[in-house]
Amino acid sequence: MALKSTIFKADLQISNMDRHYYESHALTIARHPSETDERMMMRVLAFAIHAHEYLTFGKGLSADDEPDLWQKDLTGAIDLWIEVGQPDDRRILKACGRAARVVVYTYSSTTHIWWNQTGSRIERAKNLAVIQVPAEVSQALAALAERSMQLQCTIQDGQIWMNSGDKTVEINLIALQGERT
Repeated sequence: MALKSTIFKADLQISNMDRHYYESHALTIARHPSETDERMMMRVLAFAIHAHEYLTFGKGLSADDEPDLWQKDLTGAIDLWIEVGQPDDRRILKACGRAARVVVYTYSSTTHIWWNQTGSRIERAKNLAVIQVPAEVSQALAALAERSMQLQCTIQDGQIWMNSGDKTVEINLIALQGERT
């Protein structure tokens, strides 16, 4: 029998002063059996950074043809495709062909190896941004994971803070390709 996803609930309050976006979101997050807390929290971080009324979680690890998050317009066209981790270059380039904008958030301590192998193959994609979150930061985010979470994300002048109770994680993004989001 196949293992089922674990359901996490997050009340996420976002104060993004850079985009003038101030909203609360009640998120239901299905964590795939093979997904770690670290990867799941990276999806939550990506949601907080790009929050929009049409941004939704995709099937992610459960489907080859869907991203971790995406935003479609009212016609069904894909405005934003977000991948988390270290997708292969074929998947990234396919996403670039399907979406107006693609963002990859990579967070592993092996990012430099992946980037050395993949970076030159995807550099021609003009609608692609590749953002690195330092491994120690993604691990600190993983420590915030609980089945029921109360999270606050503050974004100001390119700086990001994620809070849960008395724990705060400061997040510094490193742009490997494209603009820092």
